[in-house]
Amino acid sequence: MGLEKLQQSNLSVFTCNLIILLSAICIGVLLSFILRKVFLVFSKFWLTFVIRSILRHLSGPVNFLLPLLCLNASLAFIRLPASYLLGADKAIELALTITIAVLLIRVIQVMEDYFYHKYDLSKVDNLKERKIRTQLQFVRKFVISLIIIIAGSIILLSFDSMRKIGAGLLTGVGIGGIIIGFAAQKSLGNLLAGFQIAFTQPIRIDDVVIVEGEWGRIEEITLTYVVVSIWDQRRLILPITYFVEKPFQNWTRVSAQLLGTVFLYLDYTVPIPPLRAELTKVLQAHRLWDKRVNVVQVTDNKAETIEVRFLMSAASSSAAFDLRCDVREHMIAFIREHYPESLPKTRIEYNGK
Repeated sequence: MGLEKLQQSNLSVFTCNLIILLSAICIGVLLSFILRKVFLVFSKFWLTFVIRSILRHLSGPVNFLLPLLCLNASLAFIRLPASYLLGADKAIELALTITIAVLLIRVIQVMEDYFYHKYDLSKVDNLKERKIRTQLQFVRKFVISLIIIIAGSIILLSFDSMRKIGAGLLTGVGIGGIIIGFAAQKSLGNLLAGFQIAFTQPIRIDDVVIVEGEWGRIEEITLTYVVVSIWDQRRLILPITYFVEKPFQNWTRVSAQLLGTVFLYLDYTVPIPPLRAELTKVLQAHRLWDKRVNVVQVTDNKAETIEVRFLMSAASSSAAFDLRCDVREHMIAFIREHYPESLPKTRIEYNGK
């Protein structure tokens, strides 16, 4: 009889605990469902892209967070031996730490989506947008790294064995600190260079630069390196300290507007006024000219030819490149058709003796 009563009692306790746990999970799932519906109701008064971003990034973590919180609260009503309760509490604590860390990272991603939508790089004059995006990208990566490090530290320090290891390591902190300092010198240098670039901004996202003899755009700035997208779809990867320690060209530092040049080498007999008139005609009809600069100058002369420079302006470096190519093609065709005798030639004088 006593054994049967004990078994019945244990079964009753197990059933009661199971009901409590399942109820806690169901309440958490129900709260998540209600919260989602309430959010969708109020979403009629918010921006559509923000709603999509929040649902995409926050739905998953919230669906885990609320059941975990209910499970954590239900432990006070569960009848288990102290060792089991301690283990369950520790497991839920670790799960909550990871979930909250993921939730914070997703909140940062929602904020990033909002700022990316607000500061659109597709504008022609996008200097302000590039400034904001450069700072935002670096700060986002730094804060996410910080959240991961803090969450990992909390998880490790929750175990007594890790605390003992930490206490043992502290005895050698003097020598260890020196060794770590030397080992981390490069990483710290990259981190400090990243902060310097983010806030002094010698480069920004989407800047047009010339580095290592290559023309490209700043595609990504991380905590340790910078990705430059080369015009022919290659990627140039450079350490972030490169842009602090070495010279480079930034074509869009102050403005996206740029001057384009075309050099032609012609015979001394070429008339310059018709070339000026033709360049004006070409630029006025061209969609890429921004109507700021239109100049033709003889900039140099050599033994056999003169150097004629055609100077024009455009709203961006890409537009300037395309405009230069079109002007070069047109002016060569114009000279070949109207002044073929002014193309470069080699003279040989023969006196008949």
